[in-house]
Amino acid sequence: MAMIFLGGSRDIYELPVPTIERISAIVAAEHGVLIGDAPGADAEMQGLLAGYNYEHVGVFHAGPQPQNNLGDWAAYHVPPPHGAKGFAVHAGKDRELARRADFGLMVWDGASPGTCLNVLRLAVIGSPCVVYDALRGTVATVHNTADWRAMLDHAGPDVRSAVEARMTADERLVLES
Repeated sequence: MAMIFLGGSRDIYELPVPTIERISAIVAAEHGVLIGDAPGADAEMQGLLAGYNYEHVGVFHAGPQPQNNLGDWAAYHVPPPHGAKGFAVHAGKDRELARRADFGLMVWDGASPGTCLNVLRLAVIGSPCVVYDALRGTVATVHNTADWRAMLDHAGPDVRSAVEARMTADERLVLES
């Protein structure tokens, strides 16, 4: 069973039709789903999966309990480093989701640095990721860091700066090689 990391921007509250169709195909193929607990795209995708009564789902969370676990699925706690604040609270959980995934499916608003970094994390380990850019209405599959750079080229300088600020030293190193 292939494991699919589903995720996206917190500001996405309506899934694009191609995303719904892709998730329907994931369910039909009985792939495993790895998903976070955030509001926005994560919760919308969870709601769709719960509507299918789909069982092959694992919800990853950084807090003591998941913020969202709409199907009452298995929950996996990935505690943040001591003293972590802001995005750093969820970064370890997101890295673990990417590490366990064979493929990704992300809905990006064209601005979320976290979603953009999740696509990079998948590209670095060779896990293809279908990215629905809700801002531009486009779909692309990111296979490697060159594809990821092309995706980031469409983002504004403020988004690129935010992504770079959140990267680990290892993530920067991979992009330099």
